Amino acid sequence: MIKQFSDNEIKDTYKMICDYYDKYLKIHGVKLPKLTDNKGNYTKDALVLVYLAQDYPKTKVISKSELTQFVRQYYPDTNDVQQARHLGAQKGWFIVAGGRGDINLPVGGYKLITLKTTYPAFHGHRIEKTANWDSIKSQYGNRCATCGSERGKPNIHWPNTITQLQKSHIDPTKPLISGNIIPQCQKCNRADRNNWVYDERGRVIKLANPLVIKRSDKEIRWQVYKILYEEFKGKNPNE
Repeated sequence: MIKQFSDNEIKDTYKMICDYYDKYLKIHGVKLPKLTDNKGNYTKDALVLVYLAQDYPKTKVISKSELTQFVRQYYPDTNDVQQARHLGAQKGWFIVAGGRGDINLPVGGYKLITLKTTYPAFHGHRIEKTANWDSIKSQYGNRCATCGSERGKPNIHWPNTITQLQKSHIDPTKPLISGNIIPQCQKCNRADRNNWVYDERGRVIKLANPLVIKRSDKEIRWQVYKILYEEFKGKNPNE
């Protein structure tokens, strides 16, 4: 059943979100949606965030269908609400989605986990001070640092695709600035974005996104668990 919000409840919940945002999230570059637009109408992003934050911190799984029905009370022509997914990975709110490998949620379900930390794969502002981009591409022979595909020619692994080189992070936990850039083809950059830390030769050397473990086989997850259990001597991560 769709929860009905009065204007005061929407404003009070939004204020609560803002308080957490100012204290915990603003410093990390999380994007706070405006409550209303220039005409005084609630924004879709704010409505979705408020709905997911109901009863915080005891939030529950909300289906996309329920979110869509809620938003339609303010925007009747809305076909399919996408805001929850965008608020998570793209804007930094710790909202997980079913079917995306985050946690065990039903496909099409969303849950706000916390207002104290960012979405794990979110790494803040993307700053692009890369006046020497042509020089960087030239250093790599105008090839993808990871797969070796050459710019303007068919991709090595996707021969029907012409290779385009994109600026990719060496370490996605740091800004996209000179010294932290390698060229990658659009295929490698899209597939690996935010997951790995590379060396200057485009080789994976570290994990950047802990959620990659959730997408691994059970035996791998078990081995990782044993390694970390021993390293941290069984310490409760919530303590």
